[in-house]
Amino acid sequence: MDRWIAPGRVNIIGEHTDYNDGFVLPIALSLGVVCAAQARGDGRVRVGSAQRPGAAVELDLDDLAGQRDQLPGWARYPLGVVGEYVGGGHPITGIDLELDGAVPIGAGLSSSAALCCAVTVALRDLFAPDLDDRAMVEIARAAENDFAGVPSGILDQSASILCTEGHALFLDVRAYSNGESGAVEQIPFDLRAAGLALIVADTGQPHDLGDGEYARRRAECAAAAATLGVHALRDATELNMARLHDPVLRRRATHVVTENDRVLDVVARLCSGADPRAVGPLLTASHRSLRDDFEVSTPALDLAVDAALDAGAYGARMVGGGFGGSVLALVEHTDADRIGVAIGRRFAAAGLPTPRVFPVEPGPGARKLD
Repeated sequence: MDRWIAPGRVNIIGEHTDYNDGFVLPIALSLGVVCAAQARGDGRVRVGSAQRPGAAVELDLDDLAGQRDQLPGWARYPLGVVGEYVGGGHPITGIDLELDGAVPIGAGLSSSAALCCAVTVALRDLFAPDLDDRAMVEIARAAENDFAGVPSGILDQSASILCTEGHALFLDVRAYSNGESGAVEQIPFDLRAAGLALIVADTGQPHDLGDGEYARRRAECAAAAATLGVHALRDATELNMARLHDPVLRRRATHVVTENDRVLDVVARLCSGADPRAVGPLLTASHRSLRDDFEVSTPALDLAVDAALDAGAYGARMVGGGFGGSVLALVEHTDADRIGVAIGRRFAAAGLPTPRVFPVEPGPGARKLD
């Protein structure tokens, strides 16, 4: 069986902006999901996972839609991708899939998107070689949204497919969704040359985007946009925020508007050749907005951010959808280990399990392995 890999991602900045037609700036991780795949000719699909030994699922391709509710949750992601290819008229004759994931589940690092994208690129190469990147992003997103039932935007899938090594991906979500030129820009992101590093602290408190809170935030953003009379909160401004009399909707909109501004500010600084340390305060401001305006942080995430900053990080923030997961911190390269230890000590003092802390660098997007 041939093998393909798709990476998880960490978002430098731009959280909860993707489904508001805004701006995002992710990098791909070195951690990913590997999909071994082999075509078969009997009209059936089989999927197994190294993380789910003995739990392989096999069924007829024609039964995918009807069997969705009977499938285990983990299998809905890869089978949703297969279903998207079948529904799109691609000549899938049957497929064996074996999955093995290294992205921590529930850490806010897009393990589910990595899984969907690994299967997507495998099926593209085997059955639909003319599909472009944008079509693959849409297939992976639709599988996660419609078959697995997770109402994500396109940030995670876009990062897993489009990111390149040594770069952050600046994505204008509205322009990309509309197929406009200039929607994607690869921003050089060599922190090591500046003596810096990014570290991730996985708090070990998993989040679940299917638990209702994420969908509630999306609905609140849509309600705020409707109240303001704009298509999406990307079109709102701080000046017209006073028209939102509902304090919850005002807070949600405030986060999205200011977060979009922060993304643009970070990109401008990186492109200007400014010292990357200058983006640190913007990361911290993003966390405060996610904590206070969007209300998706947790005490453990706040503790990790505070511990990193107190130990000397230039900036730190929660990443992912929230309600658990991980924190990203910008640190001196020589201080990375020390700051990781400091975070662990703060957690121990609070009676919490020690977070897993590890460095991250911008890696390549989904691809076939040699």
